[in-house]
Amino acid sequence: MFKRFGSPGAMALPAGILMLIVLMIVPLPSMLLDVFFVLNIALSVAILMAAMNAEKPLDFSSFPSVLLFATLLRLALNVASTRIVLVRGHEGEAAAGHVIEAFGAFLIGGNFAVGLFVFMILMIINLVVVTKGAGRVSEVSARFTLDALPGKQMAIDADLAAGLMSADEAKSRRREVATEADFYGAMDGASKFVKGDAIAALLILGVNILAGFCLGMISHGLTATEAAQRYVTLAVGDALVAQVPSLLLSIAAAVIVTRVADARDLAGQIGHQFANPATWLPVAIILGAIGAIPAMPQSVFLPASAGAAWLWWALRQRARRPEPVLEPEAPPSDPARITLDEVSDHTLVTIELGYGLVHLVDERRGSPLVTRITGVRKQLSQAFGFVVPQFRVRDSLDLGPNDYRIMLGGVPLGGAMVRADRVLAIDAGEARPDHGLVGEATRDPSFGCPALWIENHLRDQAIGEGFLTVDASTVIATHLNQLLGERPQLLLGPDEVRAILDAVRERAPGLVETLHPQPLSLAALTRLLHALLEDGVTIAHPMPILAALSQAVLQTTEHDKLVDLLRAELGGLIVARVCGPAERLPVLTLSAQLEGMIVGGMHDPVTGLPVIEPDLARTIGERVNAIIAQRGPGALSPALIVQPRARRALAMLMRQRAPACLVLSIAELPPTQPIEVVAVIGEETPTGPPQLPPPNSGTPEPALAA
Repeated sequence: MFKRFGSPGAMALPAGILMLIVLMIVPLPSMLLDVFFVLNIALSVAILMAAMNAEKPLDFSSFPSVLLFATLLRLALNVASTRIVLVRGHEGEAAAGHVIEAFGAFLIGGNFAVGLFVFMILMIINLVVVTKGAGRVSEVSARFTLDALPGKQMAIDADLAAGLMSADEAKSRRREVATEADFYGAMDGASKFVKGDAIAALLILGVNILAGFCLGMISHGLTATEAAQRYVTLAVGDALVAQVPSLLLSIAAAVIVTRVADARDLAGQIGHQFANPATWLPVAIILGAIGAIPAMPQSVFLPASAGAAWLWWALRQRARRPEPVLEPEAPPSDPARITLDEVSDHTLVTIELGYGLVHLVDERRGSPLVTRITGVRKQLSQAFGFVVPQFRVRDSLDLGPNDYRIMLGGVPLGGAMVRADRVLAIDAGEARPDHGLVGEATRDPSFGCPALWIENHLRDQAIGEGFLTVDASTVIATHLNQLLGERPQLLLGPDEVRAILDAVRERAPGLVETLHPQPLSLAALTRLLHALLEDGVTIAHPMPILAALSQAVLQTTEHDKLVDLLRAELGGLIVARVCGPAERLPVLTLSAQLEGMIVGGMHDPVTGLPVIEPDLARTIGERVNAIIAQRGPGALSPALIVQPRARRALAMLMRQRAPACLVLSIAELPPTQPIEVVAVIGEETPTGPPQLPPPNSGTPEPALAA
């Protein structure tokens, strides 16, 4: 039967709603009414404890629904108790049950006037102070949460685009943000339940007093004093029984909003969140303390206290019970067996340290180098547009005690000597010539600036003299950032490309389906993105790149042609690296004769690229560097505009001889981009050898060679 309608826990809520309807309609005996009053008090205390044990509101995401059901239970009990008070109130104070009798006789001493004042005080505390404050906090929290929702969503999208989180992590964060907005919106409405319940209690008290006074005198022949004594006392006791749990729920609502979608159903949420042992120990203690009062019905309170204590003990024992973990038996070690991990390094980037620098990664000393390297990896991931693989730091006996070496795929990229017990003072051009600073002369390994290794106590003096001071960990991390920042294509592998595709698939699944796995395999996509990164095009925003690629594959699937088509489509993105859309882009061009010589000359039989004669290549590079130097340090770097067939060859040339110059084909220049032609290389007559071909020579010299 349960398989047909769901789990027993899922049937609990419909059964509870049916029970509330029964309480409102069917007359109950006073003994059963006492039991429900005790359960109502226990439920209110449990809700308060659960709210206090929650570290954040989302830990008790079912609170608005629990608050609704608790309010309905209390109102149903008010209806049931009102029926008993009005029907059997003339029989005496015990006619409505022992709980109402105890609250009406013991707590207020049988004086209904005192009870009225106590009830009014509780009403003021609940309605004016707690409920009103909780409702205001819920309203403001809901408004602020909804206002901040677009910003949080944009932050998640930015982190996902930068590769700082996986698609599953982004989905979880989006669900948490939506749940938080749902929770505060629900709490804004749920606070009205508490306020309405407090007002309803006041109205029910007035109805009980007036109706009881009239029924006592008209139907049962009681005098005005007897009717007031019996019915008003019972009405006040009934109001106090309902008002105490209402006050507890108001406090719980205030607690939860001053300090919500879930995969489970609501019954599963409530059952899971009430399974905390710390919730039920206070319930057992409070019920036991109430049952110990002489006038209280111990036959109801003490068993309920024992049940809560047993539940606390059972949940505590279950929490302490370790989950069985089946560990496979380790095979006996074979001394003759050699594993692959012992002879190979599966990490792409490795930082090797001499034994004198090992303490820079010591956890007992704060691991300053590990912290710096983690920051470098995060910075590179944001710049490149994909998550850079993790780095490995290890010691090496092949190095000097103060030396380090940076390896990429087993190939050394660079290294230097650092003084871990000193500070490097770098002269970046702002140091005073007569500084008088004493130290060990060296050069900054990242940018080659003159520097001094100085004692730590001289750092303030060095800063005052205009030096830039850094410690050994910063020197290594900066060198690592500089070396890897020039080689993003070497850090991008198929796994990183797959992660990019998975992230894009979350938002644009159709776009990914047009590219992968057909017509482009994962290897082909990786090669294309390698080419873009090698040309300095970031893939931090993969959507426009993949959209352009989806159009390019309709024309061809050849790698070189795809790269040219992609660059032509992304021309605005490439130009934006050096020039804004409203600025004039400084442009260099080649003379028609010189460009014709390069395009029409010899080509590499393997790559198909034009081969530029070494002396001519050196002359072009020197001329471009001279033009850049003439423009000054603050001017925009010029871009060399050439024919599409010559772009790759000249880009490789400029990358080696003039890296500040961007090489573009005429097809990659945006039509709306204003330009300024700075110089035409090949129409000048350079002063030093070798000479560029004169512009008007009849027969060009054979300047190309294989």
